[in-house]
Amino acid sequence: MPSYKSVAVIGAGAWGTALAAVAARAGRDVVLWARDAAIAARITATRENPRLPGARLDAGIAVTADMAVAAGADVILVTTPAQHLRAAVTALAPHLANGTPVIACAKGIERGTHKFMTEVIAEAAPSAVPAILSGPSFADDVARGLPTAVTLAARDERLASALVQALGSSTFRPYHTSDVRGVEIGGAAKNVLAIAAGIVVGRKLGASAQAALTTRGFSELVRLGRACGARGETMAGLSGLGDLILSCASAQSRNFALGAALGRGEPRPSGKLAEGEFTAPVLIELAASQSVDMPVSMAVAAILSGTATIDEAIERLLTRPFKAEE
Repeated sequence: MPSYKSVAVIGAGAWGTALAAVAARAGRDVVLWARDAAIAARITATRENPRLPGARLDAGIAVTADMAVAAGADVILVTTPAQHLRAAVTALAPHLANGTPVIACAKGIERGTHKFMTEVIAEAAPSAVPAILSGPSFADDVARGLPTAVTLAARDERLASALVQALGSSTFRPYHTSDVRGVEIGGAAKNVLAIAAGIVVGRKLGASAQAALTTRGFSELVRLGRACGARGETMAGLSGLGDLILSCASAQSRNFALGAALGRGEPRPSGKLAEGEFTAPVLIELAASQSVDMPVSMAVAAILSGTATIDEAIERLLTRPFKAEE
């Protein structure tokens, strides 16, 4: 496997800026791509991204709005939201060298196509090698260099291992796996379940209800993962259980914040994309196609679509027949 010396990050939001800092700490030559040339110029001049205030960019990180420049890196991290991944990779594709690893750093399922992130990359950039980064992390923690562990998956485990070596440092610890689907399902499903956890907190249903929600939600995640061929250790690891616990207990999670607002009867937060809102209906369709029962996720989808109120969804969950532990 090659030794990757340069990394490009596509997307100059908070998460992209944090991952650019990660790659710089790992000793790579780093390019951060911003869609808007004016934003790229501003970040270059100030060495700070207003989307991640207080986190100064390393002097060695180049900022550009030229996709061709970014595409010349040995490894590409795409940090755009899941629903914008295809457009970003389509723009990237003509400039890529054959066999360049392209790592999706968003957690979700594409609306309309029901494709997972690595499937979107494979379709939009056939010459690329898809991979995915997931796990319990927040941009601010990562940018500040606080200890973080994540999962990086690629079909070829040797490639996944090489990518881990390229990105890992003393404060950012990726674990590698070839279980791509397990990582993708863990990341997508936890976004939906985090909305449910937010509703529980916003509705003031208590700590016991939140604990029950988290554990029952994890059971749903595991059932779907197994039905789709994921490995059990992936579901129980950082990209499954770890990510779920963090997102279901932290106000930093946009999905949790959305659920909490709904639980309090407030309008949905503006200006902040919650991936779980797009993922919920697709996740339910995927579960149905695999004959997997996901009552908590179904309740979230019903609330988001307006086909059930929160009180109705809670009543349906609480009046389900008693059954054995799974």
